[in-house]
Amino acid sequence: MHSDDGVPSGAHLRVLVTGGAGYVGSACLRALLKAGHEAWALDDLSAGNAAAVPDGRLFEGDVRECAWMTGLMQRLRVNAVIHAAALASVPESLENPGGYWSVNLDGTRAVLEAMTAAGAARLVMSSTAAVYRSGLTAPIREDDPLDPETPYGASKLAAELAARDHARRHGLQVMALRYFNAAGADADGLHGEARAHETHVIPLLLDTALGRRPIFEVFGTRWPTPDGACVRDYVSITDLARAHRLALTAPAPAPFTACNLGAGAGVSVLELVDAVRAITGRSVSVREAAPRPGDPAVLVADISRAHAVLGWRPGHSALPDILASAWAWRRSHPNGYDAPAPAGTGAS
Repeated sequence: MHSDDGVPSGAHLRVLVTGGAGYVGSACLRALLKAGHEAWALDDLSAGNAAAVPDGRLFEGDVRECAWMTGLMQRLRVNAVIHAAALASVPESLENPGGYWSVNLDGTRAVLEAMTAAGAARLVMSSTAAVYRSGLTAPIREDDPLDPETPYGASKLAAELAARDHARRHGLQVMALRYFNAAGADADGLHGEARAHETHVIPLLLDTALGRRPIFEVFGTRWPTPDGACVRDYVSITDLARAHRLALTAPAPAPFTACNLGAGAGVSVLELVDAVRAITGRSVSVREAAPRPGDPAVLVADISRAHAVLGWRPGHSALPDILASAWAWRRSHPNGYDAPAPAGTGAS
Protein backbone atom coordinates (compact mmCIF):
# COMPACT_ATOMS: atom_id res chain seq x y z
CA MET A 1 0.00 0.00 0.00
CA HIS A 2 1.18 3.53 -0.77
CA SER A 3 0.22 6.92 0.55
CA ASP A 4 -0.93 9.63 -1.84
CA ASP A 5 2.65 10.69 -2.57
CA GLY A 6 4.05 7.25 -3.30
CA VAL A 7 5.79 6.49 0.01
CA PRO A 8 5.24 2.87 1.08
CA SER A 9 2.98 3.19 4.09
CA GLY A 10 4.72 0.36 5.97
CA ALA A 11 8.23 1.81 5.66
CA HIS A 12 9.56 3.07 8.98
CA LEU A 13 12.60 5.26 8.64
CA ARG A 14 15.21 6.16 11.22
CA VAL A 15 17.02 9.06 9.58
CA LEU A 16 19.96 11.24 10.53
CA VAL A 17 19.83 14.59 8.75
CA THR A 18 23.25 16.22 8.55
CA GLY A 19 22.94 19.98 8.38
CA GLY A 20 19.57 19.34 9.98
CA ALA A 21 19.37 22.78 11.61
CA GLY A 22 19.80 24.49 8.24
CA TYR A 23 17.18 25.79 5.85
CA VAL A 24 16.75 22.66 3.73
CA GLY A 25 17.84 20.11 6.33
CA SER A 26 15.39 21.27 8.98
CA ALA A 27 12.53 21.27 6.47
CA CYS A 28 13.37 17.65 5.61
CA LEU A 29 13.51 16.75 9.31
CA ARG A 30 10.11 18.29 10.00
CA ALA A 31 8.58 16.54 6.98
CA LEU A 32 9.88 13.16 8.16
CA LEU A 33 8.56 13.64 11.68
CA LYS A 34 5.19 14.77 10.36
CA ALA A 35 5.01 11.58 8.28
CA GLY A 36 5.57 9.45 11.38
CA HIS A 37 9.23 8.57 10.90
CA GLU A 38 12.04 8.96 13.42
CA ALA A 39 14.56 11.64 12.49
CA TRP A 40 17.36 13.59 14.14
CA ALA A 41 19.52 16.54 13.13
CA LEU A 42 23.30 16.71 13.21
CA ASP A 43 24.62 20.25 12.87
CA ASP A 44 27.61 22.29 14.04
CA LEU A 45 25.36 25.40 14.21
CA SER A 46 27.89 27.49 12.32
CA ALA A 47 25.08 28.47 9.96
CA GLY A 48 22.09 26.48 11.22
CA ASN A 49 19.49 27.46 13.79
CA ALA A 50 18.80 25.27 16.81
CA ALA A 51 15.30 26.77 16.99
CA ALA A 52 14.49 25.20 13.60
CA VAL A 53 14.79 21.72 15.16
CA PRO A 54 12.16 20.21 17.47
CA ASP A 55 13.28 19.70 21.07
CA GLY A 56 15.40 16.62 21.69
CA ARG A 57 16.21 16.09 18.02
CA LEU A 58 19.49 17.99 17.67
CA PHE A 59 23.02 16.63 18.06
CA GLU A 60 25.75 19.23 17.78
CA GLY A 61 28.92 18.13 16.02
CA ASP A 62 31.17 18.34 12.96
CA VAL A 63 30.17 16.32 9.92
CA ARG A 64 33.83 15.53 9.29
CA GLU A 65 34.13 13.57 12.57
CA CYS A 66 33.64 10.08 11.19
CA ALA A 67 34.11 8.05 14.38
CA TRP A 68 31.73 10.27 16.35
CA MET A 69 29.09 10.05 13.60
CA THR A 70 29.47 6.27 13.43
CA GLY A 71 28.74 5.99 17.14
CA LEU A 72 25.77 8.32 16.86
CA MET A 73 24.29 6.38 13.93
CA GLN A 74 24.72 3.13 15.83
CA ARG A 75 23.09 4.47 19.00
CA LEU A 76 20.12 5.85 17.03
CA ARG A 77 19.89 2.69 14.88
CA VAL A 78 19.83 4.86 11.78
CA ASN A 79 18.89 3.12 8.53
CA ALA A 80 19.10 6.14 6.23
CA VAL A 81 20.80 9.52 6.01
CA ILE A 82 19.92 12.83 4.40
CA HIS A 83 23.22 14.63 3.90
CA ALA A 84 22.47 18.35 3.72
CA ALA A 85 25.51 19.66 5.61
CA ALA A 86 27.58 21.88 3.32
CA LEU A 87 29.01 25.30 2.69
CA ALA A 88 26.83 26.73 -0.06
CA SER A 89 27.75 30.25 -1.21
CA VAL A 90 29.28 30.68 -4.66
CA PRO A 91 30.94 34.06 -3.86
CA GLU A 92 32.28 32.78 -0.54
CA SER A 93 33.71 29.69 -2.21
CA LEU A 94 35.81 31.91 -4.47
CA GLU A 95 37.32 33.54 -1.36
CA ASN A 96 37.69 30.36 0.71
CA PRO A 97 38.02 27.35 -1.63
CA GLY A 98 39.90 25.27 0.96
CA GLY A 99 37.05 25.47 3.43
CA TYR A 100 34.60 24.35 0.76
CA TRP A 101 36.68 21.33 -0.21
CA SER A 102 37.08 20.40 3.44
CA VAL A 103 33.41 20.54 4.43
CA ASN A 104 31.75 19.53 1.17
CA LEU A 105 34.08 16.72 0.09
CA ASP A 106 35.75 15.54 3.28
CA GLY A 107 32.45 15.81 5.14
CA THR A 108 30.70 13.67 2.53
CA ARG A 109 33.43 11.05 2.66
CA ALA A 110 33.12 10.89 6.45
CA VAL A 111 29.34 10.45 6.19
CA LEU A 112 29.78 7.62 3.70
CA GLU A 113 32.30 5.81 5.87
CA ALA A 114 30.17 6.25 8.99
CA MET A 115 27.12 4.89 7.19
CA THR A 116 28.99 1.79 6.08
CA ALA A 117 30.34 1.18 9.57
CA ALA A 118 26.88 1.68 11.13
CA GLY A 119 24.98 -0.36 8.54
CA ALA A 120 22.85 2.46 7.11
CA ALA A 121 22.07 1.62 3.50
CA ARG A 122 20.28 4.61 1.92
CA LEU A 123 21.73 8.10 1.39
CA VAL A 124 19.93 11.11 -0.04
CA MET A 125 22.43 13.91 -0.59
CA SER A 126 21.91 17.58 -1.28
CA SER A 127 23.58 18.62 -4.50
CA THR A 128 23.24 21.62 -6.77
CA ALA A 129 22.79 22.95 -10.29
CA ALA A 130 26.26 24.46 -9.85
CA VAL A 131 27.74 21.10 -10.93
CA TYR A 132 26.70 21.75 -14.55
CA ARG A 133 28.70 23.48 -17.26
CA SER A 134 27.84 27.15 -17.62
CA GLY A 135 25.95 28.20 -20.74
CA LEU A 136 23.95 25.02 -21.27
CA THR A 137 20.68 25.32 -23.17
CA ALA A 138 17.70 25.28 -20.81
CA PRO A 139 16.12 23.20 -19.49
CA ILE A 140 19.14 21.38 -18.08
CA ARG A 141 19.06 17.59 -17.92
CA GLU A 142 20.98 15.32 -15.55
CA ASP A 143 23.08 13.89 -18.39
CA ASP A 144 24.19 17.34 -19.60
CA PRO A 145 27.93 18.08 -19.21
CA LEU A 146 29.23 18.45 -15.65
CA ASP A 147 31.91 21.14 -15.57
CA PRO A 148 31.55 23.48 -12.57
CA GLU A 149 33.17 26.91 -12.69
CA THR A 150 33.40 27.60 -8.95
CA PRO A 151 34.92 25.86 -5.92
CA TYR A 152 31.40 25.42 -4.57
CA GLY A 153 30.21 23.55 -7.66
CA ALA A 154 33.47 21.62 -7.98
CA SER A 155 33.39 20.47 -4.36
CA LYS A 156 29.77 19.34 -4.69
CA LEU A 157 30.52 17.43 -7.89
CA ALA A 158 33.49 15.77 -6.19
CA ALA A 159 31.16 14.81 -3.33
CA GLU A 160 28.76 13.22 -5.84
CA LEU A 161 31.60 11.25 -7.41
CA ALA A 162 32.84 10.08 -4.02
CA ALA A 163 29.30 8.92 -3.16
CA ARG A 164 28.90 7.15 -6.51
CA ASP A 165 32.18 5.29 -6.03
CA HIS A 166 31.34 4.37 -2.44
CA ALA A 167 27.87 3.15 -3.42
CA ARG A 168 29.28 0.84 -6.07
CA ARG A 169 31.91 -0.62 -3.77
CA HIS A 170 29.90 -0.93 -0.55
CA GLY A 171 26.34 -1.61 -1.65
CA LEU A 172 24.78 1.72 -0.65
CA GLN A 173 21.89 3.29 -2.52
CA VAL A 174 22.57 6.97 -3.15
CA MET A 175 20.32 9.63 -4.62
CA ALA A 176 21.84 13.05 -5.29
CA LEU A 177 19.20 15.76 -5.54
CA ARG A 178 20.46 18.73 -7.52
CA TYR A 179 18.58 21.81 -6.30
CA PHE A 180 18.21 24.81 -8.52
CA ASN A 181 17.06 27.69 -6.23
CA ALA A 182 15.47 26.67 -2.92
CA ALA A 183 12.97 29.29 -1.83
CA GLY A 184 9.93 30.06 0.30
CA ALA A 185 8.97 29.16 3.86
CA ASP A 186 6.83 26.64 5.72
CA ALA A 187 3.11 27.17 5.32
CA ASP A 188 2.68 27.46 9.10
CA GLY A 189 4.80 30.62 9.09
CA LEU A 190 7.09 29.25 11.81
CA HIS A 191 10.11 28.33 9.71
CA GLY A 192 11.97 29.95 6.84
CA GLU A 193 15.30 31.29 5.61
CA ALA A 194 17.47 32.76 8.35
CA ARG A 195 21.18 33.42 7.88
CA ALA A 196 23.63 35.70 9.61
CA HIS A 197 24.94 36.83 6.22
CA GLU A 198 22.12 36.61 3.70
CA THR A 199 23.02 36.12 0.03
CA HIS A 200 19.82 34.65 -1.44
CA VAL A 201 17.82 36.85 -3.75
CA ILE A 202 14.30 36.51 -2.32
CA PRO A 203 15.19 37.33 1.32
CA LEU A 204 17.29 40.26 0.10
CA LEU A 205 14.39 41.57 -1.95
CA LEU A 206 11.95 41.17 0.93
CA ASP A 207 14.33 42.95 3.29
CA THR A 208 14.44 45.82 0.79
CA ALA A 209 10.63 45.89 0.75
CA LEU A 210 10.67 46.00 4.58
CA GLY A 211 13.09 48.92 4.56
CA ARG A 212 15.81 46.86 6.22
CA ARG A 213 18.02 47.35 3.14
CA PRO A 214 18.14 50.61 1.18
CA ILE A 215 18.48 49.09 -2.27
CA PHE A 216 18.54 45.78 -4.12
CA GLU A 217 21.38 45.10 -6.55
CA VAL A 218 20.75 43.36 -9.88
CA PHE A 219 23.98 41.73 -11.01
CA GLY A 220 23.96 42.59 -14.68
CA THR A 221 21.17 43.58 -17.08
CA ARG A 222 22.89 42.69 -20.34
CA TRP A 223 22.73 38.92 -20.15
CA PRO A 224 21.48 37.02 -23.26
CA THR A 225 17.94 36.73 -21.86
CA PRO A 226 14.65 38.37 -22.87
CA ASP A 227 14.98 41.29 -20.41
CA GLY A 228 18.75 41.20 -19.91
CA ALA A 229 18.63 39.86 -16.35
CA CYS A 230 19.67 36.42 -15.12
CA VAL A 231 16.97 33.74 -15.20
CA ARG A 232 16.58 31.25 -12.35
CA ASP A 233 14.33 28.34 -11.39
CA TYR A 234 12.83 28.65 -7.89
CA VAL A 235 11.56 25.56 -6.04
CA SER A 236 9.62 25.64 -2.79
CA ILE A 237 11.26 24.33 0.37
CA THR A 238 8.07 22.32 0.94
CA ASP A 239 8.50 20.58 -2.41
CA LEU A 240 12.19 19.96 -1.69
CA ALA A 241 11.42 18.33 1.64
CA ARG A 242 8.85 16.08 0.03
CA ALA A 243 11.34 15.04 -2.66
CA HIS A 244 13.85 13.99 -0.02
CA ARG A 245 11.24 11.94 1.78
CA LEU A 246 10.28 10.20 -1.44
CA ALA A 247 13.92 9.59 -2.33
CA LEU A 248 14.46 7.68 0.91
CA THR A 249 12.06 4.92 -0.14
CA ALA A 250 11.76 5.12 -3.93
CA PRO A 251 13.09 2.08 -5.82
CA ALA A 252 16.62 2.97 -6.87
CA PRO A 253 17.38 2.42 -10.58
CA ALA A 254 21.13 2.22 -9.85
CA PRO A 255 23.51 2.43 -6.87
CA PHE A 256 23.86 6.15 -7.65
CA THR A 257 21.13 8.30 -9.21
CA ALA A 258 21.03 12.07 -9.70
CA CYS A 259 17.77 14.02 -10.03
CA ASN A 260 17.18 17.72 -10.68
CA LEU A 261 14.77 19.53 -8.38
CA GLY A 262 13.21 22.74 -9.62
CA ALA A 263 9.93 24.21 -10.74
CA GLY A 264 10.85 23.51 -14.36
CA ALA A 265 10.28 27.15 -15.28
CA GLY A 266 12.49 30.24 -15.25
CA VAL A 267 11.97 33.68 -13.72
CA SER A 268 14.26 36.62 -14.42
CA VAL A 269 15.59 38.73 -11.57
CA LEU A 270 13.69 41.76 -12.91
CA GLU A 271 10.47 39.70 -13.09
CA LEU A 272 11.13 38.65 -9.52
CA VAL A 273 11.49 42.29 -8.45
CA ASP A 274 8.11 43.11 -9.99
CA ALA A 275 6.52 40.06 -8.33
CA VAL A 276 7.86 41.10 -4.92
CA ARG A 277 6.45 44.60 -5.39
CA ALA A 278 3.07 43.07 -6.23
CA ILE A 279 3.03 40.61 -3.31
CA THR A 280 4.22 43.09 -0.70
CA GLY A 281 2.59 46.25 -1.97
CA ARG A 282 5.88 47.96 -1.19
CA SER A 283 8.37 49.88 -3.30
CA VAL A 284 11.70 48.17 -3.99
CA SER A 285 14.60 50.35 -5.07
CA VAL A 286 16.94 48.68 -7.57
CA ARG A 287 20.32 49.48 -9.03
CA GLU A 288 22.50 47.62 -11.48
CA ALA A 289 25.78 46.10 -10.31
CA ALA A 290 28.52 44.28 -12.17
CA PRO A 291 27.90 40.61 -12.98
CA ARG A 292 29.38 38.23 -10.42
CA PRO A 293 32.05 35.67 -11.36
CA GLY A 294 30.58 32.21 -11.84
CA ASP A 295 27.00 33.36 -12.49
CA PRO A 296 25.37 31.69 -15.53
CA ALA A 297 22.79 33.60 -17.54
CA VAL A 298 20.08 30.95 -17.30
CA LEU A 299 19.50 28.05 -14.90
CA VAL A 300 16.25 26.13 -15.44
CA ALA A 301 15.76 22.46 -14.58
CA ASP A 302 14.40 19.59 -16.59
CA ILE A 303 12.56 17.73 -13.80
CA SER A 304 11.27 14.75 -15.78
CA ARG A 305 13.67 12.31 -14.10
CA ALA A 306 12.48 13.30 -10.62
CA HIS A 307 8.95 12.51 -11.72
CA ALA A 308 9.94 9.18 -13.28
CA VAL A 309 12.18 8.01 -10.43
CA LEU A 310 10.53 9.57 -7.37
CA GLY A 311 6.98 10.16 -8.53
CA TRP A 312 7.60 13.81 -7.64
CA ARG A 313 6.20 16.98 -9.11
CA PRO A 314 6.38 20.44 -7.52
CA GLY A 315 3.07 21.39 -5.95
CA HIS A 316 3.98 24.59 -4.07
CA SER A 317 6.51 26.21 -6.40
CA ALA A 318 4.40 28.70 -8.30
CA LEU A 319 6.16 32.03 -7.76
CA PRO A 320 3.21 33.77 -6.01
CA ASP A 321 3.00 30.87 -3.53
CA ILE A 322 6.73 30.96 -2.81
CA LEU A 323 6.74 34.72 -2.31
CA ALA A 324 3.60 34.75 -0.15
CA SER A 325 5.10 32.18 2.24
CA ALA A 326 8.49 33.92 2.31
CA TRP A 327 6.85 37.32 2.92
CA ALA A 328 4.76 35.97 5.81
CA TRP A 329 7.90 34.52 7.41
CA ARG A 330 10.01 37.63 6.85
CA ARG A 331 7.37 39.94 8.32
CA SER A 332 6.82 37.82 11.43
CA HIS A 333 10.51 36.92 11.91
CA PRO A 334 12.56 39.85 10.56
CA ASN A 335 15.51 38.71 12.69
CA GLY A 336 15.13 35.06 11.78
CA TYR A 337 14.86 32.70 14.72
CA ASP A 338 16.47 35.16 17.13
CA ALA A 339 13.23 36.94 17.97
CA PRO A 340 9.85 37.17 16.25
CA ALA A 341 8.40 40.58 15.50
CA PRO A 342 6.18 42.00 18.27
CA ALA A 343 2.48 41.58 17.68
CA GLY A 344 1.05 44.19 15.39
CA THR A 345 4.34 45.24 13.84
CA GLY A 346 4.14 43.12 10.68
CA ALA A 347 3.45 44.74 7.32
CA SER A 348 0.04 44.35 5.81
